[in-house]
Amino acid sequence: MLPFKTLIQTDKMLKLPVYQQIANRLIGLIQEGLLKPGLFLPGSRVLAIQLELHRKTVIAAYDELVSQDWLVAVPRKGVMVADNLPVIRPRTYQGGISPYGEAAGFSFHQTPALQAPVTKPAGAALVINDGFPDARLAPLTDWVKECRSVIESPRYHKLLMYGGGTGLEALRRQMLVYLSGTRGLNISLPHIMITRGAQMAIYLAAALLIKKDDLVIVGSPNYIFADLCFEQLGARLLRVPVDEEGIDVDMIEQLCSKRKIKMLYLVTHHHHPTTVTLSAARRMKLLAVIRKYKLPVIEDDYDYDFHYSSAPILPLASADHGGNVIYIGSFTKSLGLSIRIGFMIAPSHFIDAAANLRRLMDLRGDNLAEQALANLLQDGTIERHLKKSNKIYKERRDLLCHLLSTRLGNAVRFTVPSGGMAIWLRFSKKYPLKKVAAKAATLGLQISNGDQYSYGAAPQNALRFGFASLNNKEIAAAVSILEKVLK
Repeated sequence: MLPFKTLIQTDKMLKLPVYQQIANRLIGLIQEGLLKPGLFLPGSRVLAIQLELHRKTVIAAYDELVSQDWLVAVPRKGVMVADNLPVIRPRTYQGGISPYGEAAGFSFHQTPALQAPVTKPAGAALVINDGFPDARLAPLTDWVKECRSVIESPRYHKLLMYGGGTGLEALRRQMLVYLSGTRGLNISLPHIMITRGAQMAIYLAAALLIKKDDLVIVGSPNYIFADLCFEQLGARLLRVPVDEEGIDVDMIEQLCSKRKIKMLYLVTHHHHPTTVTLSAARRMKLLAVIRKYKLPVIEDDYDYDFHYSSAPILPLASADHGGNVIYIGSFTKSLGLSIRIGFMIAPSHFIDAAANLRRLMDLRGDNLAEQALANLLQDGTIERHLKKSNKIYKERRDLLCHLLSTRLGNAVRFTVPSGGMAIWLRFSKKYPLKKVAAKAATLGLQISNGDQYSYGAAPQNALRFGFASLNNKEIAAAVSILEKVLK
């Protein structure tokens, strides 16, 4: 209910009767758009109490407005603002002037926004995304069952109320087992923090490390949302090339020997966007550089769980890095659900600082989702789902690679990724990707025009072809459309 006591002021010293003052003010509120057509006003007794007036005075005001067609008396319900207002007709009535327009009345810092796709096909269309899981394979039944079990538990009210900045302890304990078994991480409970997705973890870690004008090394090209995050925090980015073996470690060492580097950000498995994996030789050399220069590193391992060709190389975080690696991952892609659960692994004092910073924007995580995930990790559901998904995604990867090779020929180039959910598809200069994307849209296929992969780097004329979320029929249809466009 609106605060009518402050909106309607009366003065018994005026010659104008009090009921008329109320009626005039209500008309003004209707004209200003605060009282909209169809809105029921408080009962006469309720409004009289709020305004500290006799009820008959309010009734007189309402009767006056009903007679003028501003209000309508509805039997057994009360009085309502009329749909057909006098002077202001329904078709022209806009609800008054909102104080919130497009422009703010103050200045503020703006964050660069990604450019929207140049075209968007109308109606139903195939969409090639950046590399997302197939939501149709998500363990929804298991998830719903587990959430219901948590909600019906006697201790759920306590679970709902409490929680710290590092996340639910039950999930963190299950992650000790999970991360040790899958990634070889030798950690304990104080080293783990749960976040709302990997992106929050990246921001928290960077915010604790970066000050204005600090130098940060990133790959070229690089994950654009990491770049934007670091630049928003005031960092100056030093871009190091990424080739078939991953980021150029020799150049990283040269930069560290000559300049004060505040942080290194890299994706060791299935680099975004190029999908390459940092080679074992470069990992060994990078670890030596990290220890020598005490270089803080954010290792973004967003889809480590998806490997198809061979056993994955363990992350930097599992090796001897001297306490300098902040390891970040996510369960969002593993589950294929729209729940945001990520994690950060770091020295315990750093985790404490990150939890304190996190509380300034998010007091605690989603206890229901975190407990449900803990249970699914414990009973093996996540492991079974990943095993099934990996088999399906490998088949889709292989099909896509076969179709690209046989149907598109020399128009495109790519390297079969060892894992992940996308192929880095590079187009011949003969086929500018922006034109390809525009033409594909007219045939019912939405693809990236490649702009987001060229942020801060040379134009790539390439895109990430996400195959995991498409079934075999959809993959074939997408390649068929691309074939038509290129021909």
